[in-house]
Amino acid sequence: MAKYPLAYFTRHGQTDWNVSERFQGQEDIDINALGRKQADENGSKLAGILGTAPGFDFVASPLRRTRQTMRCVRIQMGLSPDGFHTDMRLKEVNFGDWQGYVADEIEARSPGIIERRLADKWNFRPSGADAESYAMLAERVQGWLDELTQETVGVIHGGVIRALFHLIEGVPGQEAADMETPQDVILKLEDDRLTWL
Repeated sequence: MAKYPLAYFTRHGQTDWNVSERFQGQEDIDINALGRKQADENGSKLAGILGTAPGFDFVASPLRRTRQTMRCVRIQMGLSPDGFHTDMRLKEVNFGDWQGYVADEIEARSPGIIERRLADKWNFRPSGADAESYAMLAERVQGWLDELTQETVGVIHGGVIRALFHLIEGVPGQEAADMETPQDVILKLEDDRLTWL
């Protein structure tokens, strides 16, 4: 018997900070025009799979980009845009003092720091009181997973998707930290396996 119920996840739509490769973390950034298109298309895909998803729970990270994406998804599924709840444990990894900067700017302030991060990306924690490593993120996502009992549609972040692959599929931390997390694809959890659709 599967440990987790059926679930479908999407990453939030693109933001301007995604385009400029700026560390976003928990900064509250809006999706852009392409991001809205991605969200609409993912909603249409989910409508084709689930219809109006009767019996499904709808949950998003509380950050603006995930809430905006969820509203687009639900509208495309023929549902009221605000019929979902949020969970703090699904927030993106906190990049601390790095948030708002690109890698070159961070490297200029602290030479060698980007190379140190890449050497152990899963466990590396940027500077800043609230900063997290991916390992720390996975701990809080595990808390959410442990309470997942209902079929679910979720809108989450790239870091959370990496944590899910580590926790559910056993993908090693360093490999999970380097995974691509597309914004225009659905991720299905079924029988304790994750599959891109």
